[in-house]
Amino acid sequence: MKETIIAHIQESIAVKQKLLEHHVEEILTASELWIQTIRDGGKILFCGNGGSASDAQHISTELMVRLKHSNNRPAIPALSLSTDTSLLTACGNDYGFNEIFSRQVEGLAGPNDLLVGISTSGNSTNVMRAIETAERIGTPCMALLGGDGGKIASMVQYPLIVPHTDTARIQEAHIMIGHILCDLTESKLYL
Repeated sequence: MKETIIAHIQESIAVKQKLLEHHVEEILTASELWIQTIRDGGKILFCGNGGSASDAQHISTELMVRLKHSNNRPAIPALSLSTDTSLLTACGNDYGFNEIFSRQVEGLAGPNDLLVGISTSGNSTNVMRAIETAERIGTPCMALLGGDGGKIASMVQYPLIVPHTDTARIQEAHIMIGHILCDLTESKLYL
């Protein structure tokens, strides 16, 4: 059992080391996009399924409330599209599960906003539909992805791909990236 614990920690470190060696510029570009979105009067919308839905909630909450307790700043406009159970179930029932995010993007997003899709496989149909809707209405899109980025990588202007295939390792990296982006956004706008 001890060997399993060590293996998990070492694998997590290895994934983050790859991000450090090869993806710092992509994370910096994403932070600049987030900052510019807020400066332009926009908001950041997040969507994802399962653990990625939790990450969407987590990251949007860090922006709306604050990441660091030492930074007592105004709310940064952000919204997770996976939190309204009435909307999700009504849309799932009336239009199908694949439309639960796209319907919200249609009603809530505009050209000054940013949609962030989160998918460890890069192939979540409802996230892809949200991206298609965002593109149609002129909302820029970025994505936190895993593996080879799946279909979503070629659909968004700003794919940020964690180079691993294990869902747990990808999710750990996504939340770390989310925290970094929140920190950079918060610090640049309000320090």
